[in-house]
Amino acid sequence: MITELAIAIRSTLVFWVLTAMLYPLLILIIGFVFPYQANGSLITDAQGQIIGSALIGQSFNSDRYFWSRPSTTNYSEGEGEDAPTTGISGASNLAPSNPDLLKRIQADATKLELAGIQPIADLLYTSGSSLDPHISLESATAQAEKIAKVRGISPKNLDRLIKQNTEGRFLGIFGEPGVNVLKLNLALDALKSPN
Repeated sequence: MITELAIAIRSTLVFWVLTAMLYPLLILIIGFVFPYQANGSLITDAQGQIIGSALIGQSFNSDRYFWSRPSTTNYSEGEGEDAPTTGISGASNLAPSNPDLLKRIQADATKLELAGIQPIADLLYTSGSSLDPHISLESATAQAEKIAKVRGISPKNLDRLIKQNTEGRFLGIFGEPGVNVLKLNLALDALKSPN
């Protein structure tokens, strides 16, 4: 019994050192090595004001911006019509046959069609977390004509911006390439030349 007690005490001490000392120290070091990621991948404007996170989707409702995926998250109100907003993750848990879900999808499809945008899946359906910051390359390209007309920007410049803000597959094999909507809209605002 004394031997088993000694083994239990040693095991507890070893795991305590590993989990209460070494692991937190490792995480702290990683945070110092990668400060951008450790602080939430925050994006700031030229004045240093935090605009949002590259990891969290935001709602854009103006025709002057690329639209994000729909979200079940109740976003906080931004300032002005064009202001991006942030929110807290949450799912609706509505079944595919739920009338409220079908009504929302139909309303979104109608909104896209009225704007001259082909209703593509990721512009109609929410992501699993409801905070996905990306849309597909196809969804961004489908919105380019609308943006070009509203802003008076050449389609070539929009294609360049879309390509610059497209992120590839994770580790080159997982997922599909996606366009970060917040980064794309910020790059759109930063365009100086209309042509």
